[in-house]
Amino acid sequence: MQVVFHLGAPCTDLGLLLGSLLKNRALLAEDGIIVPPLMRYRAVLRDTARALAGRPAGIEVQQALLEAIVDEARVDRLIFSDPRLVCINRLVVQGPQIWPMIDRQAANLRALFPQAQIEFFIGMRNPATLIPALFAGSRFKDFAEFTSGMQPHAIAWSEMLRRLRLAQPDVPVTVWCNEDTPLLWADILREITDVAHDFALRGLDDLAETIMDPTGFSRMQRYLADNPPDTEMQRRRILGAFLDRYALDTAIEEELDLPGWTPGLIDRMTQNYEDDMAEIATIPGVKLLTP
Repeated sequence: MQVVFHLGAPCTDLGLLLGSLLKNRALLAEDGIIVPPLMRYRAVLRDTARALAGRPAGIEVQQALLEAIVDEARVDRLIFSDPRLVCINRLVVQGPQIWPMIDRQAANLRALFPQAQIEFFIGMRNPATLIPALFAGSRFKDFAEFTSGMQPHAIAWSEMLRRLRLAQPDVPVTVWCNEDTPLLWADILREITDVAHDFALRGLDDLAETIMDPTGFSRMQRYLADNPPDTEMQRRRILGAFLDRYALDTAIEEELDLPGWTPGLIDRMTQNYEDDMAEIATIPGVKLLTP
């Protein structure tokens, strides 16, 4: 059995990924690809992982997990998507690190299904916008208090991924930039489900719809229906062209006015993030999806 953990990160893909996967739940189940709803597994995985404390789950525990989570008799590939699988928002960034507890939490997740083939999927986001988004989704009222102890200029996704690969060297990791997600949505869905290009997935434009003018989105849908692309690259070019023309400015541009964060710091963080992608592309066992 294959088990996929989409770890988030929090505040990426507008929380739409699981919803898009669930649109295909019945069709995927015919091929043994199971996408349970969040309410079926969030508490079960959390409570079982805490009880095991890193110890491999026995056969009876694994069977109990499956009975609690899935109804299907055939389970070849089991997909979990939850931005809280690693930690709550306040703990995502600590000091100069993203997910300082990733090695322990990854081991705990793997221990739930110790005989399965595990895969991790992670959507990355520019720390200059990720940290404010984490703050907005937290219970904190004061940004300075929320960011106390953080070293935003030193944060690198590559550092976290190297720790994850060191802790789980035989578990493949697939990553992408949240900023590229509208163009990569179909690729991400297919990578997570591991289906062929011609598999009739629904929801390929779910994210694009949220950031496009409704009239422009309808025009794109008609164009795609009348001119079905032969390859994903062609589809991506069509999507890119319509996004260039019809994307909502409020959906793709973020105004950052944060106490203590100068424009220079934000520019520096953004440049570091962009430079970090070249480093990530060299990490063995990590697949970086790009447009």
